[in-house]
Amino acid sequence: MELTQVITGEVVTEKAERAKANKVHTLKVHPKATKIDVKQALRRHYGVEPTDVRIMKVRPKRRLVGRGKYLQKRDQEKRAIVTLGEKSKVLDLTSLSS
Repeated sequence: MELTQVITGEVVTEKAERAKANKVHTLKVHPKATKIDVKQALRRHYGVEPTDVRIMKVRPKRRLVGRGKYLQKRDQEKRAIVTLGEKSKVLDLTSLSS
């Protein structure tokens, strides 16, 4: 997998923002990305040293609107919860260093 396509964005929730104080970042990743891909992409393109990567799939949120019909309110996505090392620099997803 192409390492530039692994990380697609950052999750912006209250819980994710509170976790940043402890150097824990929640990122949106490509559906086929693995833990190893996420670690390599962070090392190569962002210059940070992750100590732990956890992956989770978020199911789509659906609501029943009629007889057997569903309204999909949120798409399925894959997230990575990344813990950075003590001596690692701050993760800045706005700048991609090559």
